Amino acid sequence: VATPTSVSSGINAEYGELVTKLMLSELSALTHNRQLLDGFPRTVNQAQTLDREHNIDIIINLDVPFETITERISKRWIHASSGRTYNLDFNPPKSPGKDDETGEDLIQRDDDKPEAVMQRLETYSEMTSPLLDYYGQQDKVASFAGTETNVIWPHIEEFLLSRTK
Repeated sequence: VATPTSVSSGINAEYGELVTKLMLSELSALTHNRQLLDGFPRTVNQAQTLDREHNIDIIINLDVPFETITERISKRWIHASSGRTYNLDFNPPKSPGKDDETGEDLIQRDDDKPEAVMQRLETYSEMTSPLLDYYGQQDKVASFAGTETNVIWPHIEEFLLSRTK
């Protein structure tokens, strides 16, 4: 008997296999020696499959407090028809709630609201933790903690440059 959960699990498993096959195909077509993967792999199974075909040098883990991420994403507003994005702290509209070019109302996507962001981050953490453990056992994880890009990035850059010498 198929339940909604078992059907969903089957679809998710098939989707995960498809994503893995597509990513491996794309990676095999690349001729550069070094690649940066963002958001892949997402599961240990994908990581194991990737490891069989490609050498993963390092995993960079950005350790940013969920509160910081939630605050930033929650301040994101968009102009729906153009996709222009504003952030109330970093790139605020000239007139509150209005697009700079058209004067039309800005909207906040449902998944940018604080409750939704926290739920997404909790799911992300549940998915990422096993991957960090998997690659951590191979001594391939470098974590960088902070709340500001301009503070974290110099450390990451220095680390990456030291590995290419």
